[in-house]
Amino acid sequence: SLYVTNLPSAKIQKEDLRTALYMLFSTYGPVLDVVALKTNKMRGQAHIVYRDIQTATQAMRSLDGFEVFGRKMKISYAKSKSNVVAKLDGTFKLPTTATAGHVEVTDLQQSIFNAPVPGQAAPATSGAPSTLKPAEDAASPASRGTKRPRDEEEDESDSDVAMEEDSDDE
Repeated sequence: SLYVTNLPSAKIQKEDLRTALYMLFSTYGPVLDVVALKTNKMRGQAHIVYRDIQTATQAMRSLDGFEVFGRKMKISYAKSKSNVVAKLDGTFKLPTTATAGHVEVTDLQQSIFNAPVPGQAAPATSGAPSTLKPAEDAASPASRGTKRPRDEEEDESDSDVAMEEDSDDE
């Protein structure tokens, strides 16, 4: 990936900038992605993602100092691997947060989620015999419902009415 700075930020729309950068950088090889954000932190900067380092190096050497929309670009290698490249080579990992690894379940949560469903009897205790029947196989005829007969209309001749012909020549 290449890191491009000193790009115009106020004069041009983000999509126009991305398209122009794509057209310019794709002359050196296939561009996988162009990331140009308009946030305060990323204003005037872009990341150009190539599949391999050779095409990125060739583009960087040729376009460093090239004038785009009245400003000379400054190009360097990106510090980290792009998500697109990481997905391609199989090293991509979803970003994790510090709290995502350990979740603590409280007693209140346990009592809410383990409570019986309203309108049903309370679950049987471990000492009482179970009155539940084992689930039947879905393919067995006993578990299938019966098909209702279709209510046929007695007078079917009225349903086939010929369409009126409209003439546009009037």
